[in-house]
Order: sequence, then structure tokens, then C-alpha cells
Amino acid sequence: MRFKDKVVLVTGSAQGIGREIALAFAREGADTVISDVNLEKAAQTSREAEALGRKSFAVELDVRDFNKVEETLNKILDKFAKVDILVNNAGITKDNLILRMSDADWDAVIDVNLKGAFNCIKAVSRVMMKQRAGKIINIASIIGIIGNAGQANYAASKAGIIALTKTTAKEFASRNINVNAIAPGFIRTEMTDRLPQDVKEKMLGMIPLNKLGSPQDVANACMFLASEEASYITGQSIVVDGGMVMA
Repeated sequence: MRFKDKVVLVTGSAQGIGREIALAFAREGADTVISDVNLEKAAQTSREAEALGRKSFAVELDVRDFNKVEETLNKILDKFAKVDILVNNAGITKDNLILRMSDADWDAVIDVNLKGAFNCIKAVSRVMMKQRAGKIINIASIIGIIGNAGQANYAASKAGIIALTKTTAKEFASRNINVNAIAPGFIRTEMTDRLPQDVKEKMLGMIPLNKLGSPQDVANACMFLASEEASYITGQSIVVDGGMVMA
């Protein structure tokens, strides 16, 4: 098991990609902290992690609030005394064309997706710097690379994540902390399952591998970046998109 006795915090991990990442870590021997705004679903994911034979607990967390992030960190330290890996996965969308996008929708997406990642990095950094070891993985998106009509707020937040990753990697490198990002493409979720068939076919036509990705594909990339095999990789954005973006 690659992460035996490691302690992992995954934000936005009650469901979807975050859930799959957290459970993948548990399968590989890690103790997990499942944080999400939906405590009920977070608790369910935590029970699934415990069923794999590892310690886990769930916490309700709004990553926009730095004080709440610090409270969560203190709970982790009380229980596990360390944090080895942080995965910044929490994110939202509030899509609209720029001319119709409200200030509230712009601010909400930036606050959760970008400021939330900043808050979590800032909080865990003091622990990882003291440990002189740590792995931070930020979940970005190909939309932060190529943009997308109707998603100015989301694209800006994810482009910001990529830039934040590079800057943090440079600041933390001397303390043996690796910081990388993953930029998923079209990933199969409950939302994509509900799309009309013609929309799905259009999406597939943009992907050279001719298939949507799965949450497990993102989790696999996360496992690699968090492992010792990636100890000489930092400040990078790994695109997981079936070949859709080749730049």
C-alpha cells in the first residue's frame, strides 16, 4: 500500500471526483479526512473509507472561511498529529454569459474554487513546513487552459488554480513540499449521464480517445502525484482529458 499510515485531507469529497479520490487513498492505506459542505454525504463517504480498514472522519467545511479551515486542521492534528497530503477538490459552477453574469455568481465561484484552495494551502503549510514534507494537489480543469463560453468565472478560477500551483511550488520547494495540479476534461458523472444523447455525441467528437473520463481516472493521477514516484515533480499541471487538449 503506497500510503500506509499517511493522513490525507480531501476537500469537497462527499461525492463525485472527491469521493473517488478519498476512497482511492483509503484503499492504498491512508487515513482520510472527508470535508464537504454536505456533512451527511461526507459521513457516508467516511464510513466507506473506514470499511476499507482505515481511520476516517467527516467534517462540515466551507473552504471560503479561513477560520473554519483552521478549525478543521486543528481537529485533524488532534486526531492524527499530522497532515501528509492535501487535495483541493472543492468547487462549484454558476454558469452564464459575461453580459448576464451577476457579481454574486462571479464572487461565489472565485471564493470557493480559488480562495478556498488558497485558504487550505495556507492553513496546512505551517504543518507541512514543520514536517519538512508534504504533497499538495489542486484540482483544476481544462477550462482553465482553453476557456469556455458561459464559464468566465469558472475558467478564471481554474486558471488561477494553475498559477497558484506554480507559485506555491516555488515557495514550498525548499521544505520538500511538492505542489501539483490535475486538469480533468469531460468526466463521467451524474450530471453528464443526464445530458441528451446528441450533446454527449458532440462531446465525444472532441475527444481523440472517444470516451468520457471517469472519476477513477482523476484519482489515478492523484495517486501518482501524491506518491514517492512523483517526488521530483512539482509545479506541474497534469491534463486528464483523453487527448482533448494538446498544447
